[in-house]
Amino acid sequence: MSDLQEFNKRLREFLDASPTPFHAVEEMRLRLQEAGFSALDERGEWQLEQGKGYYLIRNGSSIVAFRCGKDPVHERGWRMVGAHTDSPNLKVKPTPELHRHGYFQLGVEVYGGALLNPWFDRDLGLAGRVNYENAQGQLRSALINLNRPVGVIPSLAIHLDRDANNNHSVNPQRDLPVVILQSEESNDFRALLADALGAHGYKDVSAVLDFELSFYDCQPAAMVGWNEDFIASARLDNLLSCYIGLESLLAVDTSEHMVLVCNDHEEVGSQSAVGAQGPMLESVLRRIAGDEITWQRAIANSMMISADNAHGIHPNFSDKHDGNHGPLLNAGPVIKNNVNQRYATNSETSSLFRRLCVSSDVAVQSFVVRSDMACGSTIGPLTASAIGVKTLDIGVPTFAMHSIRELAGSKDAYNLRKVLTKYYQLDSVVDAV
Repeated sequence: MSDLQEFNKRLREFLDASPTPFHAVEEMRLRLQEAGFSALDERGEWQLEQGKGYYLIRNGSSIVAFRCGKDPVHERGWRMVGAHTDSPNLKVKPTPELHRHGYFQLGVEVYGGALLNPWFDRDLGLAGRVNYENAQGQLRSALINLNRPVGVIPSLAIHLDRDANNNHSVNPQRDLPVVILQSEESNDFRALLADALGAHGYKDVSAVLDFELSFYDCQPAAMVGWNEDFIASARLDNLLSCYIGLESLLAVDTSEHMVLVCNDHEEVGSQSAVGAQGPMLESVLRRIAGDEITWQRAIANSMMISADNAHGIHPNFSDKHDGNHGPLLNAGPVIKNNVNQRYATNSETSSLFRRLCVSSDVAVQSFVVRSDMACGSTIGPLTASAIGVKTLDIGVPTFAMHSIRELAGSKDAYNLRKVLTKYYQLDSVVDAV
């Protein structure tokens, strides 16, 4: 097996094991632990050692991992990579039970800007966090993944909707409740969850109190195409970048200060205690620095690369792209530009990245949205404005972004890992720009 094939095998395993941000962070934690990184508790004292790796987790869904360099951080600064752990999906409502015509369904809310039509007629699993009271009256939390098809959203037959192929809009309230079983009796979803927890080894569940659960496509990630040119999976946006950042961090053993931050809630605006618009990253970096002057000097010597998927030019819809800025799959990572600061890229940070690509023997592309279309955004501008760090927005080109199943080039993640690995090894991100 080649290095590329091995990389994509591990990537698919990570994607399949990460149906929710909670599971993605747990998978990252396990890999960091295996690599010798130590867990930190924000409630306790930190005794950081030069050359050592550490990580901390908030809410089970956001993580910051870092290595402490051997020179003072105010002299060397941090080489940072940022991504996000969440993806658009269907989340179970707090009181979801619907009993209609002998079918038991669960009501759902749409999380983020999901492409809804592909959710119909899929084998849906269910995963997330469940909070419960145990037999001793203590509050406990459990990660659960019903890694089998437990639900489906059936389409309405074409015979009953003759215009379906011409004009089919989705009403989330009416059309998306998920069928999970057939029963003439009333069912209590929390009781079903308690049974599921018991089957997963949690034998002390007295009562399920609350939950954060998401439906997901049970179809595993796969190599696709005659020559396996593509990788298809749910949640490529943006677990792809989380995995690339993690692999890059773990591949480097240098004396430099390195940070990987993977935030939850990007798809809904990042404004939370664990989102990029919240205080998580800044509070960690300030604590590492120790005092205000050291913090300010360190930030002035630092740089952030925000990695989030980019829109590849679709061969059936090429008119949706600017003619000079249509990224191709398997043609290199994409520098994302926007003069209105929807991306934080500037000419200095993009020039550094171009040099890194050249030295890594990796092609590089650019994306600019059409001038008559609105531009999306990501954590880059939020991080840049929050902590005042030089920032670059880049990503792997992708098809079907925000669908239940997305498509990326089979070489792009591997090549971006090469570039980010070289970035983490830079002697200085200031002299380079």
